[in-house]
Amino acid sequence: MDSFSTWLQTLGHSGASTAADALAQGSAHLDMPALLALAAALGWASGIRLYAVVFVTGLTGALGWWPLPAGLHVLQHPAMLAASGAMLFVEFFADKIPGLDTVWDVLHSVVRIPAGAALAAAVFGADGGTMGAVAALLGGSLAATSFATKAATRAAVNTSPEPFSNVALSFLEDGMSMGALWLAAHYPVTFGVVLCVVLVLSIWLLVLLWSFLKALVRRVRGWVGVAEI
Repeated sequence: MDSFSTWLQTLGHSGASTAADALAQGSAHLDMPALLALAAALGWASGIRLYAVVFVTGLTGALGWWPLPAGLHVLQHPAMLAASGAMLFVEFFADKIPGLDTVWDVLHSVVRIPAGAALAAAVFGADGGTMGAVAALLGGSLAATSFATKAATRAAVNTSPEPFSNVALSFLEDGMSMGALWLAAHYPVTFGVVLCVVLVLSIWLLVLLWSFLKALVRRVRGWVGVAEI
């Protein structure tokens, strides 16, 4: 009996084996567009809310709401759910405090991008071969793009003295990451179209914010130069 069934039995659920079998059968019927959409959603959303992605994906799989591919079954393990849930709790509040959110992003910049690549590759499993490598490249690139957009946006927003815009933006990111997973699960083709639009907007926003941040740095340097004189 697998760990998922054992866990359900310890919680008093009598149909553990049936639920586990249903998950395995459901994941076997995911077609290529659904798998690609799932890989892309996991990669993109990981750049914004990695721990929320891991926890929510694992929880929905464990509850039987979303039949996950075999490579993602590790997310359903109780230990993984406990760890990702704890990190999700910390990140939820850390991300809504101006200044601390930027520090949090910097500290986790080395985690989110490779994690996005790993999650995307896991959609096709250890035997995915070429598709696993393609998914890893796709997931890592999408995670890098979403993370860069998030970090640059937060840096610009944190120049404002009031905290409300920062909190509102954080809640928007929460909704976008969870919305991406939901859309990929239910409407993979629609998700692909929406993702293309989001990527174009992200590139435009990065160019715009990069110019803004460079101007801000020049302004700060000017103030420092005046103060030294």
